Formats: sequence, structure tokens, C-alpha cells
Amino acid sequence: MDGSVHHDITVGTKRGSEELFSSVSNGPYIMNTTANGNDTKKFKGDLRGPSLPSRVIHIRKLPSDITEAEVISLGLPFGDVTNLLMLKAKNQAFLEMNSEEAAQNMVGYYSTVMPVIRHQPVYVQFSNHKELKTDNSPNQERAQAALRALSSSHVDTPMVAPSTVLRVVVENLLYPVTLDALCQIFSKFGTVLRIIIFTKNNQFQALLQYSDGTSAQAAKLSLDGQNIYNGCCTLRISFSKLNSLNIKYNNEKSRDFTRPDLPSGDSQPSLEHSAMAAAFTPGIISAGPYAGATHAFPPAFAIQPTMSSHYPGLTVPTLPGALAALTLPASARLGFHAIPAGHSVLLVSNLNPERVTPHCLFILFGVYGDVMRVKILFNKKENALVQMSDSTQAQLAMSHLNGQRLHGKPLRITLSKHTSVQLPREDHEDQGLTKDYSSSPLHRFKKPGSKNYSNIFPPSATLHLSNIPPSVVEDDLKMVFSSSGAIVKAFKFFQKDHKMALIQMGSVEEAIDCLITFHNHDLGENHHLRVSFSKSSI
Repeated sequence: MDGSVHHDITVGTKRGSEELFSSVSNGPYIMNTTANGNDTKKFKGDLRGPSLPSRVIHIRKLPSDITEAEVISLGLPFGDVTNLLMLKAKNQAFLEMNSEEAAQNMVGYYSTVMPVIRHQPVYVQFSNHKELKTDNSPNQERAQAALRALSSSHVDTPMVAPSTVLRVVVENLLYPVTLDALCQIFSKFGTVLRIIIFTKNNQFQALLQYSDGTSAQAAKLSLDGQNIYNGCCTLRISFSKLNSLNIKYNNEKSRDFTRPDLPSGDSQPSLEHSAMAAAFTPGIISAGPYAGATHAFPPAFAIQPTMSSHYPGLTVPTLPGALAALTLPASARLGFHAIPAGHSVLLVSNLNPERVTPHCLFILFGVYGDVMRVKILFNKKENALVQMSDSTQAQLAMSHLNGQRLHGKPLRITLSKHTSVQLPREDHEDQGLTKDYSSSPLHRFKKPGSKNYSNIFPPSATLHLSNIPPSVVEDDLKMVFSSSGAIVKAFKFFQKDHKMALIQMGSVEEAIDCLITFHNHDLGENHHLRVSFSKSSI
């Protein structure tokens, strides 16, 4: 453990832009370093044990080529960043927030999310210092310049946005970009009211309306020129001449988040009213950044090459259609919601402890990947760990299931710090709360190239049924599904193949319960029913 010498610095009053993500570590740690490897004075580290809340945040294990802007971006979603001290020689930094509450929200959030910047874990915790003071060294001047550059809303003469509507052109479109993907990116900067995507002059374009010009300005400044995926799908952003968007349909091409009652339009997948309404429901971080944000998405949307941008806002349901480009092979799905390789364990919280079982989580999460193990926590049965077979499947499950209602409660899903789920010792009784499914015959994706890879859809009220024996008729299946207490609203056999059918339940939540209950249900004649979510409606 290094010794330490105190280094005084002076307070700035500017703010940063974007965010990456980190987590909390409480172990004893004392730092001895020269700021940026050049300053002659030294700064005393923290981590002499768990620290009391402070406006100053200590960040460790940063990549060696980290920029000031990236460090500042860690804090902005939680409040204004008022000062920064970079200690590059030791891969560390100190970030000062504008309030203790903002710092607490930041540390609290990052304690639940696997911290990764450019595939490298980063550690965030409270500092023992109550404020930062900066000197006039070249390194600190650079840090202050970064604060000023990333604080457009705090300059003396703030720029007035000419419109709340942005025109977005995606160049070099090597991979599909969906409406929901754009929502995930742009919602970080404020409340997106309306969005429409279209192709014009052989270019993929979008028009996107914010609730205020400041958000539009911030999004344009931060995202213009950024790549959605490594080396492709480049965003070109300008202000539109339109002052408002007139959206007629809520579907995969257009959406008005203020009008969940709009029809889906002809031949478009129906958008569940409940999913839209839930998009305005507060979630995990009640005092979260951008309190007016209508969408929040699983952490870790990666914007390359210079900044990573996930949205740690209010945790609410992901909107239908997210991550639609799932027919791409796993190797081609670059960086979108990048979970670090090897990290495939999800922390699922807000479960109904009276009803949840390892089996129901195995079946539900198994729609999006092969579940290896499930552990419901012994002393906190509203929480569980779900281990998927790889990080891509973990991300799919998190993207599609976070915010969906199971047994009357919305699921909260984040990436766990654990890299695997441990089985109980043979002499340890855990009441059947831990199950190993690694050799289960019910895995949907064990065959490479399985058609199941191209049939992954968000939870919907309509279920796709397959492996139906010839003797089973419509009334038989309606009776099976209504036996759970659910409402069957519609049913239709496939015209060319009566081994398959669509069944529409009363709600998405009912459909989720029915999928869990009746997937692999024995219909006789050695036929076990296969149930999945459908992109179609009846």
C-alpha cells in the first residue's frame, strides 16, 4: 500500500456530458501518485475503508488512454459535474458533483451495474475529500477546458436551439438500426416525445422531437459524428426545419410517446397499450437523472469510438422491437449493449417471493438464450441470479425482459458482479432455490444455426404455438390456456400447417404467465407444446 501526500486543488463550476459506467468497491486503498504523471504535487487517496457520502467521487482502474471527457461523462446523468482531477499515471480520477445527493445517486446506481469502459472494469466510490481544489498546472487546465467544453448549458450566453426536432442520417449502414435503438441513444439527453424513421435518397433517416430545445442541442453536440457500431452506422445530426412531428401510428416506423392510444396502422405489429403506458412509470432510481425521461434501457449502449453511452435513467420497460436485428450472427452484433465477454450472470430483482421459482425464471429467460443456472437468494427471495450461456444471450434477455411484469410486479434486471452462479454444497440445504439447468433438454439454442435465433421477439400478448399434434383442435388449446385463469381473446391455426397456431391473451403479463406455464406442456401423442412470443397479432 502506497503512502500519500495531500495535494490541494481549486473548485471549478462547470458540467460534463454523457456517461460510462462503474461500480463500488469498499476495500482499503491509499493512492500515491503524481497527477497525470507530470504534476509535482501529490494527491492523497481514499479508500481507507467504507467512506461517508461526499460530493467527491474516487474512480479507479481507468484505461490508460482515458480522456477527461469520458471521466466527466460518468457523472453527468446524475447531476452537474463541478470539478475534475485526473491522475492518469495511476489510472485514477476524482470527480466532484454539484450535490451530495447527486453523488449518492451515482454511487448507488454504479454499485448495481458491471463497470466497463472499453472492456475494462472501473471502480467508483465516495472520496474522503469533501471538495476538490485545482491549481493552474497544464494538466488541470486541460481538465477545466474539458469541463467547459462539455457544459454548453452552463455558459454565460447559452446557445438557443433553433428547433426541438432533430434530423438524423445514419451513414455507412452495415447493420440494421431500429427505431428503438435510436430511442435508447437519444433518450439519454432528455425526453423524446416523438420519432419517425424512413428511407430517403437511399439513406436511413429519422426525425426525432424532444420536449425542449436544450435536450436537442445537447444530443446534437454529443452524438453528431459518433458511430453506433464499431466503424459503421455513423450519426449525422442537424436541426430540422420542422417545429413538431405529427405521428399517426405507433409501430416500428413511428411512435408518439405522448399518445399511447394511437393505432398501429395496417400490417404493422400491434403495440401493447400497457407497454406504452408503462414507459411513463418511475422505476428503480426514483431520484434518477433526467427525471422526466420516458425510456430507460439496460446499461451499456456503446457509442464508438470516443465515448460509451448507456442510459442509467429510470428503469422502465424496454419498448417492443428493441434489438430487432437479431438475425445477425452473434459475432456480427457489435458493441450494441456490449456486456463484457465472460459476464453472463443477470441480477433479477423485484420478484414476487410468493410465486417465483427457479423453473419459471428458467423458462422465461430461456426464450432469449440457454439458461445454465438459477439461484433465488435465500434471505431475499425477491432477488435471483440467472446465468445465461454467454454474454450475448444475457444482453438479449436483459434488453427484452427488463420492466416486463411477472406475477404482478415489473422485473428489474441488471448485470451481476458474479461471473457464475455457485451451486450449494452437498451438505447445504437451500430449499431448492438453486437449480442447474446446464444439461436441460429444453434449451432452445443448443443447435448452432437453429431457426430459433431468427425468431426472438419482445414479450407480446400474442403467443406462437408449435408442435401441436393432429388430434388437438382449437377448443382444446383454448381450454388449456384459459385453465390458468387467463383470458383467450383470439386463436388462429396456421393455414398451411396445423402444427402451429397463434393465441392472443388478454395482456402481455398474461401471455408471459402462460408461456411459463404451458411451454413443454404435454398434449399427448408424445407431443410437448412449444410456446414463444410472436411478432404478429391476430
